[in-house]
Amino acid sequence: MVSTNILHQHLLKFFVLSALSFFIGTIHGMLQVMPPIRAWLDSIGSPYGGPGHMIDPLAHAHMNLVGGVVLLAMGVTFYILPILSGKNIYSVKLVKHTFWWVSIGVYSFYIIQMIFGIWEGTLLLSDAQSIPSVHRLYGPVMAVSGTTMAIGFTIFFANVVLTVMSCSSSTDKTPPQ
Repeated sequence: MVSTNILHQHLLKFFVLSALSFFIGTIHGMLQVMPPIRAWLDSIGSPYGGPGHMIDPLAHAHMNLVGGVVLLAMGVTFYILPILSGKNIYSVKLVKHTFWWVSIGVYSFYIIQMIFGIWEGTLLLSDAQSIPSVHRLYGPVMAVSGTTMAIGFTIFFANVVLTVMSCSSSTDKTPPQ
């Protein structure tokens, strides 16, 4: 079936990036429990506050949960929804948009958390009075990352709802747009 093959080609990206995210999250988790790294994280407030919480738990958890679990769940939803509903996915274009918006959002979130966690953590131990001048950048940068993810989640939700409400049958030979 043409429409299924087109959809499956796009879903592979969700599964591959999910696996990569789990791998990154696993390496991150292994590193953060190594005694010298754990001692440094604890000295800068991980996991309860201070810059350390940006690295552990925020960056670590986000990579595993959004990068790993959510991307996997989105891919599975787009795969199984036509089977359960008997309808084609409303829009393959929206599937692509979901992938890119969420992926860019989660990876930018992870990178931003790591950069600001390390930067502010280093400052906390060497020049604590400089932290406010650095941290003022954190909110706006995180807002862009969070908004990017939110756009992807919204597109995902819209595509699922539109699929369920659509009239197209999964037996149609016309590939979804």
